[in-house]
Amino acid sequence: MAKVLLLNGSPHPKGCTATALEEMIRIFNEEGVETELVHVGNKAVRGCISCGYCSTNGKCVFDDDLVNSIAPKFEEADGLVVGSPVYYGSPNGTILSFMDRLFFSTSYSKHMKVGAAVVSCRRAGNTASFDVLNKYFTISGMPVASSTYWNQVHGHSREDVLKDLEGLQTMRNLARNMSFMIKAFADAKKTYGYPIVEKEVYTNFMDGK
Repeated sequence: MAKVLLLNGSPHPKGCTATALEEMIRIFNEEGVETELVHVGNKAVRGCISCGYCSTNGKCVFDDDLVNSIAPKFEEADGLVVGSPVYYGSPNGTILSFMDRLFFSTSYSKHMKVGAAVVSCRRAGNTASFDVLNKYFTISGMPVASSTYWNQVHGHSREDVLKDLEGLQTMRNLARNMSFMIKAFADAKKTYGYPIVEKEVYTNFMDGK
């Protein structure tokens, strides 16, 4: 069975971001896609220090029972949904620290895993936050799932988000599109195989020219 891992980057387990993710989970269940929701935003997650430990040991140097424990779940998943509230026009700092360490410390291929970013805001900062989260996917060969609007909900509380009918509709359409992509990629892999990925070419201009 296909599986999607969802990360709630909000400190509130039943807030605006959770409401959006729950709407997606309902559709995933209807589509026969297994889900697991992990609450990240209420944890103390320090940022990556670029120490290089993970490159030789296969895991992050900070064994905080979060990044290293979720890494295997990410490897097994066919898709990843990352949800975050907007703080000062950007995603929550906790989810950014978590994503930096998760993506940097995991050496397994993320190629063709489907990614989707979901943001919640009262008014503005949504598209800027959406852009930041999508960059984790596009640097990793992960196709990005889209919907009928940018993947966002508006409101200051859970009750507000439940009134955002367009936002909730966007979440439902996103989950359906993501489910289709995961299933279609699985079928295509059997028929054609995944695209070849070229690696190990870096442009650094170390000579200053």
